[in-house]
Amino acid sequence: MQIDLGLLNAVIAVAKAGGFREAARAINSNPSRLSDAVRRAEQQLGVRLFNRTTRTVVLTAAGKMLLDRLLPAMNEVESALDAVNKFRDTPAGMLRLNVPVSAVRLVLPAIVPAFLARYPEIKLEIVADSNVVDIFRAGCDAGIRYDEKLEQDMIAVPIGPRRQRFAIAAAPGYLDRQGRPQHPRDLLHHACLRGKYASGVMPEWEFERNGEIVRLQPSGPLIVTVGAAVELAVEAAVAGVGVIQLFEEWLRPHIASGALEPILEPWWTDFPGPYLYYPDRRLVPTPLRAFIDFIREDQQQFFNRGI
Repeated sequence: MQIDLGLLNAVIAVAKAGGFREAARAINSNPSRLSDAVRRAEQQLGVRLFNRTTRTVVLTAAGKMLLDRLLPAMNEVESALDAVNKFRDTPAGMLRLNVPVSAVRLVLPAIVPAFLARYPEIKLEIVADSNVVDIFRAGCDAGIRYDEKLEQDMIAVPIGPRRQRFAIAAAPGYLDRQGRPQHPRDLLHHACLRGKYASGVMPEWEFERNGEIVRLQPSGPLIVTVGAAVELAVEAAVAGVGVIQLFEEWLRPHIASGALEPILEPWWTDFPGPYLYYPDRRLVPTPLRAFIDFIREDQQQFFNRGI
């Protein structure tokens, strides 16, 4: 039986992603092209591989059996091609990273330009996603997350500064009108600008001083989904709408300019920096291996500077 390997790759992408639209995003294609590829694969094989509804795309028994046998074989093909890559003078290939928006803004700018300058034949794609996702379903080689969100069976490599802080601030004009909080519980009487995850979970605001820990769910006029929309909350805080809690590095330029005034600074909490994580497997793709080695060099610089 003859079949185009490109069609099989389309089947794998849809099966991993759980849908045509999701798979199209993962491999930079479009849903209609993938749907057509899967249809042609089914025609060539003479069996249905997916049961489709308007809401779901699920493997049939035949599709599951095919994927169970096909994935190890395709992984071997990828490993064989990557083994040849090691003989190149300069590593080449595609590296896709799934990262939170905070890392795009605060961690990667200090790493990516120098990495791409060193490895000009590596193409780097950043998928910004602040929700916890399976990196395989996202079609990525590795992800950046904080330690409490690491998946099992993953190897974790520190990336970026090893300590970060949550800062809390508001516009001076707002504080002149509403007063300056002296204790975290005073925030229950302030307009607070909140963030929540796509899952609907709204994280608490946490504070700590001299062993006293305070956790709050303050309220306010604006709630944004954690991710790109966070910048709207920052602009609202600068405009005097209310109080914001966010990564210190994100708010620092506004604090330095005087647009925001830090409050409750003795109560600010710190936490470990993020990690690059990737599957625990024997063969790591060459572009990912180059990136891992690069950030380990970067971490040595942080260590030398005591960051």
